[in-house]
Amino acid sequence: MSEEDNNLKNNISLSNIRSKYIMKQILNNLQEYKLLQIIYHNKKYQSIMNKNIDNYKREYNRILIEIIPAENKYGRFIHFHKKSQSNFHIFFNDDTNEIKKNTITKGDKVKKIKIIIEPERKHLSSLFLNCICIEKINFIRFKRNDIKFMDRMFSDCYSLKELNISNLNTNNVVNMSYMFCNCRSLKKIDLTNFNTNNVTDISSVFSCCSSLEELDLSNFNTNKVINMSGLFNYCESLKRINLSNLNTTKVKDMSYLFYNCSSLETIILDNFNTNRVINMSEMFAGCSSLKEINLSSFNTNKVTNMSYMFYECSSLKEINLSSFNTNKVTNMSYMFYGCSSLKEINLSSFNTNKVTNMSYMFYGCSSLKKLNLSNFNTNNAIEMESIFTKCSSLQEINLPSLNNNKLIGILIMNRSEKHIK
Repeated sequence: MSEEDNNLKNNISLSNIRSKYIMKQILNNLQEYKLLQIIYHNKKYQSIMNKNIDNYKREYNRILIEIIPAENKYGRFIHFHKKSQSNFHIFFNDDTNEIKKNTITKGDKVKKIKIIIEPERKHLSSLFLNCICIEKINFIRFKRNDIKFMDRMFSDCYSLKELNISNLNTNNVVNMSYMFCNCRSLKKIDLTNFNTNNVTDISSVFSCCSSLEELDLSNFNTNKVINMSGLFNYCESLKRINLSNLNTTKVKDMSYLFYNCSSLETIILDNFNTNRVINMSEMFAGCSSLKEINLSSFNTNKVTNMSYMFYECSSLKEINLSSFNTNKVTNMSYMFYGCSSLKEINLSSFNTNKVTNMSYMFYGCSSLKKLNLSNFNTNNAIEMESIFTKCSSLQEINLPSLNNNKLIGILIMNRSEKHIK
């Protein structure tokens, strides 16, 4: 081999060594998940880094979260379960020592916290439960696809104002119950990238999010959901909500669904399938701004509880329940309590054969002038206290027969006999 050829070979080898060194530096310094993904699937890069696939599998499956604490707030910034503290690595931007007992005290001046969650952590239930000192949470990297539980994940983070969950992988999550419960400072939640294909429980997900004004659930897949009780419970500022894509075919529990959504004026439920629903108690209770609602598509064949269903819907002027099947209902107590603007109720389809509790059913329906109860059967009713109390405008009540002593007795106590027919 000539001297010229030897020099060329040496230069090439030197170039390769230098390029590998530079590449190694780049791979060591950059931490974005896209780069990790390349390493994870590329044996050449693995060899440059002198690490095998297991090393990168671990690194690839680490969850990276950035947290910004709220000013003048102190407390814990992550919820540790017993015997699981080794699953977390915590770093502070201005303090290399970990805060004792995992809380921020009045004297600490932490501006940013980085948390790495190791693959050993198999669920994220209650991850930030009651972490009242957090103002902002940003999921920087989240490539795990084996997480099934995210219930109460941000529950009671009442100082939380900003939440970036665009990288959150929810592909295999089955339980999201109480996920954002009592995040009362959150004004918006971007759920664009949420995958709910496997979720069965979304009960109280947004419960007590009292600052939320609008929610876009247009991409929500609820095909497998069984429980959505309390989903929007106490969302007092919620003015608009898009439910057009919600599939409720398998839902059994809708109790407290819109409880105390006092700013909602209309709720469009045309697409709601209630064929399997058993519990509708307090479904619209406290919706004091609700002026109209169309429930003509509702199938109530399996419902057993309608107590407090329209409780304190004080702006509701009329409601057509002619399609309601109440054959299995046992509890109608407080059903129309405080519906002070209601002038007419069509109860012609109501079957009350199995109802045991009717107490306070029409209490405070002060605008109601006429009530047709000709098909009512109260033979099994045990509790019938104050059914017509404060129905000050009621002028005519049609009863099934004069042998219905229970109902007549209640009427005589609350109204004059001359209005009974």
